[in-house]
Amino acid sequence: MEEIVWSDKFNIGVEVVDKAHAKLFRIVKKIIDMAKAGETNPNTYKEGLKYLEAYTMTHFSEEEEYMRSIRYNGYTRHKRIHDNFRDKILISLKRDLESSSYSQMAVQHFAGVMNNWLAEHIMGEDQAIVGKAGTRKNYDVSAQIPIISKAVNRAVLDVFQAEAKLASANYKGQDIGKGFYACHYFDTEGDVRVQFLLGLEETLFFRSVERMPGIQMQEEELDERTVMQIFDQLFQKLSKLFKIETEYPLSKDSLLTRDGFRMEFMKNYPCNLLYTTKSGYFVFCCRSWRMRKLKTK
Repeated sequence: MEEIVWSDKFNIGVEVVDKAHAKLFRIVKKIIDMAKAGETNPNTYKEGLKYLEAYTMTHFSEEEEYMRSIRYNGYTRHKRIHDNFRDKILISLKRDLESSSYSQMAVQHFAGVMNNWLAEHIMGEDQAIVGKAGTRKNYDVSAQIPIISKAVNRAVLDVFQAEAKLASANYKGQDIGKGFYACHYFDTEGDVRVQFLLGLEETLFFRSVERMPGIQMQEEELDERTVMQIFDQLFQKLSKLFKIETEYPLSKDSLLTRDGFRMEFMKNYPCNLLYTTKSGYFVFCCRSWRMRKLKTK
């Protein structure tokens, strides 16, 4: 687990916010240290996580009060991200901890997700409050969901020869069973980067494998190259949604484990769609942000 430690780069210049951020990192580090030290008492973790949750909610309230005080025009969206963390991400993580009886592995996973979410949120959303250069701003694509949904349906039909039905326009990270996962990005006109996060239930994935010449449909023989080939087809089809200016080759680093998919999903994708087909589930998540232009001499 990669541990992200507090440093001055996370400061946004608002004392009440910066102090809270630093304390949150310290609390998470303490939980990580307990797990590394081999702590096995569930009650110890319960108390630590209870304190972390309470302090996080207090911080959200203080940060939201500050945004209102300066009439920050991104307040509504920022609060929605806080609410999503509280009502979805945190609940899901706590459920995993309870179902595992607070195993060391589950605690480390929880702390790792929390650590990464804090760093991502501070460097993006919180830095934007004070207008710091280089912050990343996701664009709200909710109004485009009907158009995106039809295009995704078309891509699924082309690759898997299966009709896809939109089961939910607000996918919340539910487990789709055994599957395959990948994340990839493209650059579009106007210096905007678009990132796709995909999840395929195994049964749907093998429907495509069956149609590939020379490939035997046996899981133990399915190699990385074949997995990448199928995802590459999907990403190429989906990239037609946008005016692609720069296309990056798919690499093995684009493939994710189930845990990797979940951690990536925590990064506030504004478009989260869940499809069902006769062969299995398909998850499509999308986010975009304006890239920082490099200064030329």
